[in-house]
Amino acid sequence: MTDRWYRNAVIYSLDVRAFQDSNDDGVGDLRGLISRADYLTRLGITAIWLSPIHPSPWRDGGYDITDHYNVDPALGSLGDFAELMNVADERGLRIMLDLVVNHTSDQHPWFLSACEDPRSPYRDWYVWSQEEPADRTEGMVFPGVQKETWTYSDQAGAWYHHRFHDFQPDLNTANPEVRKEIYKIVSFWGRLGVSGFRMDAAPFVIERTGVGTDPSDRDYSLLTEMREKTSWRRGDAVFLAEANVPHDELELFFGNGDGAATRLQMLFAFRLNEALMLSLARQDPTAIKEALASLPALPRHGQWATFLRNHDEVDLSGLPAEARQDVFEALGPDRRHQIYGRGIRRRLATMLDGRQDRLRMAYSLQFTMPGTPVLRYGDEIGMGEDLRLPERDAIRTPMQWSDTPNAGFSEAPADRLVRPVIDEGDHSYRHVNVTDQRRDPDSLLTWFDRMLHTLRECEEIGVGEHHVVPVDATGVLAHRADAAAGSVVFVHNLSGEPARVCLSHTPDDSGNGQKPVEVFSNREYEELRLDDLEVDPYGYRWIRLRRTHARW
Repeated sequence: MTDRWYRNAVIYSLDVRAFQDSNDDGVGDLRGLISRADYLTRLGITAIWLSPIHPSPWRDGGYDITDHYNVDPALGSLGDFAELMNVADERGLRIMLDLVVNHTSDQHPWFLSACEDPRSPYRDWYVWSQEEPADRTEGMVFPGVQKETWTYSDQAGAWYHHRFHDFQPDLNTANPEVRKEIYKIVSFWGRLGVSGFRMDAAPFVIERTGVGTDPSDRDYSLLTEMREKTSWRRGDAVFLAEANVPHDELELFFGNGDGAATRLQMLFAFRLNEALMLSLARQDPTAIKEALASLPALPRHGQWATFLRNHDEVDLSGLPAEARQDVFEALGPDRRHQIYGRGIRRRLATMLDGRQDRLRMAYSLQFTMPGTPVLRYGDEIGMGEDLRLPERDAIRTPMQWSDTPNAGFSEAPADRLVRPVIDEGDHSYRHVNVTDQRRDPDSLLTWFDRMLHTLRECEEIGVGEHHVVPVDATGVLAHRADAAAGSVVFVHNLSGEPARVCLSHTPDDSGNGQKPVEVFSNREYEELRLDDLEVDPYGYRWIRLRRTHARW
């Protein structure tokens, strides 16, 4: 896994505060996470992406940071973090951290100093305007909740810029001292063994911010410098960026020097995610086919990160209005399901009405797309959401370990939990939990175990070339991945009707007479005939066409 490990990884995204409480104070912590390391190893994931673990007032899920060089006391200590790294190393797991450097908390010592004294060395670490900006009500990230992007500070006697909430003032990344600090933060955690960073709000980190500036005016040199400095200190560390930008801008985030990625190694495939959601809603693979055809060519060492759900809403802002409405109607029809006028704040299990056949097909589809799959904690057991919670907190409820009180997350009184456990409906912890599913050979968790371990035998998915295979059935997507190790074809039926497809134009081209072998499917089919392949409603079949035993 060392050589370009991220291309054949499975990344598990979790919030430490909501995963496992070890000291019964109602808040998940690092020791709790350590106690569940064997669960994660058995599941088959290879990397853990932690939501922010730093000291914070926790007004925005920890993304309002007050100290980038420490661990929030509620979660543990730096010593606990070092122990987590030891436990992860012993199990072959890598740790990735959220890198939140677009803004800080307004309680950060840097910002407090900047407000107290205009001569403070930290004054220019933030973005200010002496006059009221004419564009102060433009460019909000959370429309309908956020009212402005410039707020007046009585103490500072000036307006400060904030792309996000007013308690998250933006850092001035044009300031060389701020850039040096960012590189120090990355170096600090890299020295502690961190293998990578998920870069929060990457386009905003590098935009040249000021009164009336163009948001598309970005300074990509920061990404280049950060990558260069990190590569010298830890050669296998990667950056995975949240950059929800048009296709023609993505190459700028990767960087391209002589055909190789020189800036960020990984980007979330937002356009592909939208296509997956639209295709699931319409039960028609057309949107996925179009997205795969339009994905920009990756520079060498570049990689997509694929996902169905993450820690935020399902962002559909890149879809045309009609397509977005189709997704709303199929997957989030209630106004309570929708957020910011652009997204859905539900887990996938509830979006698909708890249908196991559709849920398994959807994750099989995601995990066979070109790139590295990212799985959100709890999705492996089909957790739901709590719509009583505000905004994105609906999908950030505690992990459901068992049917014991508080879902086995904590023994603290229920009113002291960081968030309430889901205790009502079909997705309550009494019906959906790890313990029950571990005992059930046909559970979603058991299915994920099988699927993820099969994935490890199909490295073509992460490193190969993918192309769509034409078939006549309108509800079926067939695509093939080719790499030095061999070729695998994947067939998914997004519709509720049975189908038969002809793949005879996808022959074994290895010249060694190997017969196709089915390696994973929704059930055991009676026969494997590429010229007349049967696929159940919401069925899927992974078929190995050839294996060369070559190594990358």
